[in-house]
Amino acid sequence: MNKTHFDIIIIGAGHAGIEAGLAAARLGCRAAIFTQSLDALGNMPCNPSIGGSSKGHIVREIDALGGEMACVADETAIQCRMLNLGKGPAVHSPRAQVDRRAYADAMKLRLENQPNLELKQAEIVAIQPGMFHVKHFNSDQEHKRGSRSDCTPQGHVKHYNSKQDQWIVTTKTQTTYTCVCLILATGTFLRSRIHIGEHNHVGGPDGLPAAKLLSASLEALDIPLQRFKTGTPPRVNCRSVDFFLTQTQAGDEEAVPFSFATQTKCKQLANCYLTFTTDQTKQVILENLHRSPMYSGKIDGIGARYCPSIEDKVVRFADKERHSLFIEPCGLNTNEMYLQGISSSLPEDVQHAFLRTIPGLENAEVMRLAYAIEYDCVDPLALKSTLEFREQPGLFGAGQFNGSSGYEEAAAQGLMAGINAAHKVLGRPPFMLKRHEAYIGILIDDLVTKGTNEPYRMMTSRAEYRLLLRHDTADRRLTPYGYELGLVSRERYEVFQAKQAMIEAEKRRAQATKIDWQGKRCSLAELLRRPELSYEALADLDPTRPTLPREVITNVETDIKYEGYLRRQEAQVREMARLEEVALPADLDYTAITALRLEAREKLGKARPETLGQAARISGVNPADVQVLLLCVKGIVSRETF
Repeated sequence: MNKTHFDIIIIGAGHAGIEAGLAAARLGCRAAIFTQSLDALGNMPCNPSIGGSSKGHIVREIDALGGEMACVADETAIQCRMLNLGKGPAVHSPRAQVDRRAYADAMKLRLENQPNLELKQAEIVAIQPGMFHVKHFNSDQEHKRGSRSDCTPQGHVKHYNSKQDQWIVTTKTQTTYTCVCLILATGTFLRSRIHIGEHNHVGGPDGLPAAKLLSASLEALDIPLQRFKTGTPPRVNCRSVDFFLTQTQAGDEEAVPFSFATQTKCKQLANCYLTFTTDQTKQVILENLHRSPMYSGKIDGIGARYCPSIEDKVVRFADKERHSLFIEPCGLNTNEMYLQGISSSLPEDVQHAFLRTIPGLENAEVMRLAYAIEYDCVDPLALKSTLEFREQPGLFGAGQFNGSSGYEEAAAQGLMAGINAAHKVLGRPPFMLKRHEAYIGILIDDLVTKGTNEPYRMMTSRAEYRLLLRHDTADRRLTPYGYELGLVSRERYEVFQAKQAMIEAEKRRAQATKIDWQGKRCSLAELLRRPELSYEALADLDPTRPTLPREVITNVETDIKYEGYLRRQEAQVREMARLEEVALPADLDYTAITALRLEAREKLGKARPETLGQAARISGVNPADVQVLLLCVKGIVSRETF
């Protein structure tokens, strides 16, 4: 075996790189993950939590497809909650406070034990395309579906053509490695710079070094880069926090785990705490606003609109009296507490000053200062829906490198990039998810179709059909795909099928079961459609009901209660599918279609949509433009006519 050649190489061992490496190896490819420090594998340089609004949906979708984030989050959680319970079921989102060190250690061990996957501590400083020749052969071993640990094909299965594109990567020590497909999952490290007030220096998150050289290789390949910014809040020692001045936030008694395979209850081992900024906090920040690099012009990168710094909050929401701040533990074996809600790039003395104005933090000992970090990332319009670059075959992007923010969004892209890179190596068709199938589909479609001029954050409001995309239906929507791909074992798939059978059987029973209610004979399903009634509230009137798992009951009750809305959204999906099925030629010259408005021609030419549905979602393309494209593609009117 050639020790320096791999089917797939992944640059970066954050949440995107982890899922990419595991997916590639489990699908039978020889893969390697390169990272500057193996001690930082799976690190959480920002908040020590997984999930949250819409992000919890993504984690469950990753799990349904056979990814790993959910399992490790369940294993290392120290507090679990379900957010947005006061709202409709479409936006209920699981969230877990995790032990950040335990999470990283557990994930590292999984990667170390994964067959076909190698971990290498080395900085990649350059990449370049090349060509290589391999002998064509097929394995005579069949793909065997087994448990999660043995669902990878035994041996190294190759389905190469006689000649394929090859990528060459070079480490800092000038060692070269080659691969068929290369995945860039560099996070926030590319030419990264740390800002704390007037001070700034070259560096990566959590005190790690920046990747200073790789961007030059990307620019040489004409890969369009942009400059983004993100930030973190201070960390303080819990012994210096006066918790009596804060509000305790405990975990849920019956919290829902992330993984559909987790059989144990969620652990509630620690509390979080809530406090608020004050008028004095606002005054300190406004008096020192000129010292923030965001306002002094020292930061060129564009920050996240939906995760602003405390100085941004004070300026943008000037009429707001206070802002919430969550004090969250970083783990069970550390006193370090994370201050969710006050990320900042203000100077060190100002950070100490505004913390002294917040109830409970008057005497806080700062262990790590807040900072802003700016970094290079790609314009995602350069990517296809598979996350492969349009102009660089075999090169893929994933995670924050693609312009997104958040661990969950990164892991989802890593999983999809790993699957599609493996499929390219193995000669299988690409795998993509549609917008009505998963938040992952929305995430990728938004990035590659609309692009982003700021760090992209997933929100439930981005989903057109969010009632179909509830967190409790992620397995229903995606586990069959995971099984077909080979990432979900037969044993787990059979458990999934049994669960779906229970759901359907109970829905039928609810339709058939008659109950006397206020002098009328009603079916259980009719009563469940009433907003004031629930499955639990009707238990005494329904003595024949079977004992069912809680998540089966949740599925049954929600499906019945919102049946009309679900049917309406399903009809909308069918209508939209008509446009999604119309493929647009990759070489279509939009500039020659003069019936398109000038703005539409420019936007379409830059985004290069793959389907008419994608074209319809591009800002600046209106329904009339879509009709022109439809007529053109169907040949009803020739392009020359336009």
